[in-house]
Amino acid sequence: MKRPTRSGRAAPAPVSNGLPAAQPQWAYFFDIDGTLVDFASSPGGVRIDRKLGDSLRRLYRSADGAVALISGRSIADVDRLFPGVRLPVAGQHGIERRDASGLVVRHAFPSEKLVWVRRQLVDAVARHRGLLLEDKGLSLALHYRRVPRLGGFVHRLMRSLQAQIGAEFCVQAGKRVVEMKPTGRHKGIAVLEFMQEKPFRGRTPVFIGDDATDEYAFATVNRHEGHSVKVGPGPTVARWRLQNARAVRAWFERGMVLASRGPRTMRKRAS
Repeated sequence: MKRPTRSGRAAPAPVSNGLPAAQPQWAYFFDIDGTLVDFASSPGGVRIDRKLGDSLRRLYRSADGAVALISGRSIADVDRLFPGVRLPVAGQHGIERRDASGLVVRHAFPSEKLVWVRRQLVDAVARHRGLLLEDKGLSLALHYRRVPRLGGFVHRLMRSLQAQIGAEFCVQAGKRVVEMKPTGRHKGIAVLEFMQEKPFRGRTPVFIGDDATDEYAFATVNRHEGHSVKVGPGPTVARWRLQNARAVRAWFERGMVLASRGPRTMRKRAS
């Protein structure tokens, strides 16, 4: 039985290392930064090695196409990272989404307000060396990973700007980053949208992520009796945990190897 918290809500299930091996009949959803690859000093500094691209292609074939990337990055940026691997993608936390057929949908929002916020953030970056503004087109991210001491300033600034532009936008915090994005879109909704479509529909969903922004997807997958996997330390509602990006890749690669040997119970424990 789950323990109640002081708020009266059920505490998350205990996180275990006993995650079942990957299986081809599941539907796979991956965050990217901190999940498939380690963080770099800036989003543009991330590089994808050929082995990861090849592994994702093999998983995609094994799962009959039921593999999607769900990221805070834009779809264009994801495609830049994975040249030649054109997977279904939910970008900018689901504000834009490319389905398995290649159709891209972008949700409408009052863009003039975001333009105003961008001007304020450009000024802030000019005054505070080390801050990095990432303009994703439909959302804005202010990174302080190079200057952690400015975290408090960044959070206060973004909350202040959101208060001035109203409830059509919200602030979302991540690992040493705060984003301004349209309200009503998050990674959990992106998972639900994919699960209503082929080839994801009717499969057991698996979501693997590392950040606070991934908790929405963890909760969604839990409600659908899937496998939610937190990468790295920290509190979470996820039911399983893997240590780092290397462990994530080893986990699904091992599952593909076992699946290739024929149908049988997969007993090996994830590292």
